[in-house]
Amino acid sequence: MKVTNVERVLVDVPFTPRQQQITTQSVSTVYNWSILELIKVTTDTGHVGWGETVVHYTYSRVSDASVERVLGQSPAEFMNDDSLGAGLQMALFDVVGKILEVPVYQLLSNQCRDAVPISWWCIDSSPENWAAEAGDAVKNGYTSFKNKPRPWWDISAQVEAVAKVVPADFKLDLDPNSSWRDAETAIPVLQKLVGYPNVAMFETPIPQGDVEGNKQIRQTVGCQIAMHFGSPPYTTCVCEDVCSGFVIGGGKSQVMREGQLSAATDMPFWLQIVGNGLTTTWAGHLGSVLTHATWPAITCINLYSDHLLTQPIQVSDGCHKISDAPGLGVEVNEDAVERFRVPADALDADGYTIHPVPRIIKTAVYPDDSCIHMAGDGLSYFNAGNGEAQVEGARLELTFDDGSDEWADLFEKAQETPVHGQW
Repeated sequence: MKVTNVERVLVDVPFTPRQQQITTQSVSTVYNWSILELIKVTTDTGHVGWGETVVHYTYSRVSDASVERVLGQSPAEFMNDDSLGAGLQMALFDVVGKILEVPVYQLLSNQCRDAVPISWWCIDSSPENWAAEAGDAVKNGYTSFKNKPRPWWDISAQVEAVAKVVPADFKLDLDPNSSWRDAETAIPVLQKLVGYPNVAMFETPIPQGDVEGNKQIRQTVGCQIAMHFGSPPYTTCVCEDVCSGFVIGGGKSQVMREGQLSAATDMPFWLQIVGNGLTTTWAGHLGSVLTHATWPAITCINLYSDHLLTQPIQVSDGCHKISDAPGLGVEVNEDAVERFRVPADALDADGYTIHPVPRIIKTAVYPDDSCIHMAGDGLSYFNAGNGEAQVEGARLELTFDDGSDEWADLFEKAQETPVHGQW
């Protein structure tokens, strides 16, 4: 068997209406995750394999050099090489499974579960939006929700809003991305939040390299803490008890290695492999063979209005079933692919479309009407110790370009550094 052709198709799959509003207006670049590169691999046996890359997020894009490496070669020879890039590696596993008439999980290891846990996901947003997303999660069969606390929102108000629309056993996993700074700042926040029945886990509440601070949190609060695998080093995490388990992502070989190391110390983890229908299916095969992939995976598939599959991913009781059909076990909806294909004349110099960066002034407003105006990503500013890490009653206000000199002047200043003022 030889690879005879590798086709690369760029698509822009719209997010759901609420997620379009949330991701465009949040202090993030998540809105660009709608841009996917699909990889279609054809072999001399007549089989076709598909893969997918989120070009503005993935651990590794597919390069021209990677495509040249596999052309004319056996797909089995290269499929374990993470350096090929996300979509190409996925497509090679899919086509090899189809040729051998086995599901991808059989190419990975022994299956330990045929339905894998998966979580709903959302970036920071208002309590009302989080509650609406949580309600949709419940309606779509999910039992957990991972989201992003930020200094410009009242996390207690967000959690309380969600609690009103979900069952008592529905779980929230909260990821402040280090914004609770240090143990002294984080512990009071954590102690309050663990009192909410829905709150299950925290990812990276303070910088992961702060070993003593994370140990203090574990000893004082006793809550479940997830950390991205490798920081601090694996042996430090285990010996110093700085976390309960891990966040694991990357290519196949990296995921399998880190998953097996987690199992060696009986530490659970979630897979964080972001993408649409193909990526979620790929993550499912990995999760079905890794014994300690027991925390709900994060793929962010709920962002997308179309899964690009003839049969969309279905979730029931917080899990999705892994197919026994050959390869990934799903069929790409090529009509949808064509519908969302990005025309060649829309590509930028880098070869990928980039949605214009939203021109929005985002203002953190506090109960005393003091405020901080931001343009772009404000999280690094807060993580550096500027402003309060968490304030009850904090909210985010958005100001759109009204064409005035006053707006333009404030936007320019806020692009350089957030501006303090009065609301």
